Amino acid sequence: MQHDLIAQARTWLAEDPDPETRDELAALIEAGDTQELAARFAGTLQFGTAGLRGELGAGPMRMNRSVVIRAAAGLAAYLKAQGQAGGLVVIGYDARYKSEDFARDTAAVMTGAGLRAAVLPRPLPTPVLAYAIRHLGAVAGVEVTASHNPPRDNGYKVYLGDGSQIVPPADGEIAAAIAAVGPLADVVRPENGWETLGEDVLAAYLARTDAVLAPGSPRTARTVYTAMHGVGTSVLTAAFERAGFPAPVLVAEQAEPDPAFPTVAFPNPEEPGAMDLAFATARRAAPDLIIANDPDADRCAVAVPDTATEGGWRMLRGDEVGALLAAHLVERGVSGVFAESIVSSSLLGRIAEKAGLGYEETLTGFKWIARVDGLRYGYEEALGYCVDPEGVRDKDGITAALLVAELASVLKEQGRTLLDLLDDLALAHGLHATDQLSVRVEDLTVIADAMARLREQPPTALAGLAVTSAEDLSQGTEALPPTDGLRYQLEGARVIVRPSGTEPKLKCYLEVVVPVADAAGLPAARARGAELLAGIKRDLAAAAGI
Repeated sequence: MQHDLIAQARTWLAEDPDPETRDELAALIEAGDTQELAARFAGTLQFGTAGLRGELGAGPMRMNRSVVIRAAAGLAAYLKAQGQAGGLVVIGYDARYKSEDFARDTAAVMTGAGLRAAVLPRPLPTPVLAYAIRHLGAVAGVEVTASHNPPRDNGYKVYLGDGSQIVPPADGEIAAAIAAVGPLADVVRPENGWETLGEDVLAAYLARTDAVLAPGSPRTARTVYTAMHGVGTSVLTAAFERAGFPAPVLVAEQAEPDPAFPTVAFPNPEEPGAMDLAFATARRAAPDLIIANDPDADRCAVAVPDTATEGGWRMLRGDEVGALLAAHLVERGVSGVFAESIVSSSLLGRIAEKAGLGYEETLTGFKWIARVDGLRYGYEEALGYCVDPEGVRDKDGITAALLVAELASVLKEQGRTLLDLLDDLALAHGLHATDQLSVRVEDLTVIADAMARLREQPPTALAGLAVTSAEDLSQGTEALPPTDGLRYQLEGARVIVRPSGTEPKLKCYLEVVVPVADAAGLPAARARGAELLAGIKRDLAAAAGI
């Protein structure tokens, strides 16, 4: 066993093209560190609907150049099998460790396989890549990013020619093609032959961002902005300048790309502490709102002044921003379909219904939301918003920020705020309060055990509310393909439990709906909503054994 492990590691080492990971692996072999070697050679990183994502390092269970070259070779084989030989593949990348190397390797593999490859000119937001695929008529796109994962991670996200992320069966077919790749020495990788795109592709994206705003709308909202050490600053500030908004005040410590993410434990605006520097900047600058992107700028977080909150600023939940943008688009008289994932608030459906608009619910992820026929607006509670589906068929933190700033400007002219509009929505549709129980694990069996326990012994009541229906989503429904998840309907509440597709987390999405008769009843409704959410969270954790 130990001998086989060392032999396996030596075979990998012999074809590793990266001096850094070669040295790392050679040191582990030299030290006889079988525990660490076993972790790295326990299998291979699985290519799924999120592409690849994992910790950087040597070996098949880590993100490295060998793994990326195989992924690119498999993708190239898949595209050729689909009759796309000679087609264009556009490649984008963020500012994480190794991102540029992985992008260059991908371009080399595509070129060697007889496809045409074009690489974005520098680290840029993921939505610029999603836009470029359709803008340039590509057959596929690759974005090298780990989004908001920890600093030691990187990832590989694949789009097809429609500009949407892959879904089954394409993911399985690409995974099979990757598994069929032989020795790395047989993968042709020329030194050149691909195109490095100019700034004109970014200029075309920026010109398109104007499409999300109403002509002549007010543009007065003042913002504090953080890129969370990612790639958003230059693109967002350019978009705001084009649109005629005041220049955002930057959170200086987080404005420039830095793969170490030195000021945050996790570079995700939703994580505790991640927004502290933005709040501190806002207390000095006194803007109308704070806008934050995650490191690849496809997500958008919003915070607003709130005297009732400690520190004077409150983060809005993704569901709140999702409803606010929907209400703004309805007010602007848009037509088309509103869509969201099943884990997002049911308030969107009520807004769409009242406005006479179409409404669709999809599985989690913009790979599903972006494929809804007639889509005009889609969102997901994890801070993702698609506000210009004709331009970007994915979540886009830049155009979402513009639309939020427009809404804040419209309300500002009326002497109102985003919180006032949330109150209006609660009075019109009931108070929709959401929360999440999220458990990060070291051992993935914890997640499997929790799901098995809930399947075997589904709860009959949570926080005193009777469970009226329990669905195992792995069986699929009339409207949804199968997915690993559980959905409970309660009297005035809803719970969905699922393993995360991109992180070692079990996620439970909770929503309660509390009727509100008038504005005077809002504080009591909010208190009741918070009480119910806390009770559901407590009882669900006990039922799942987490």
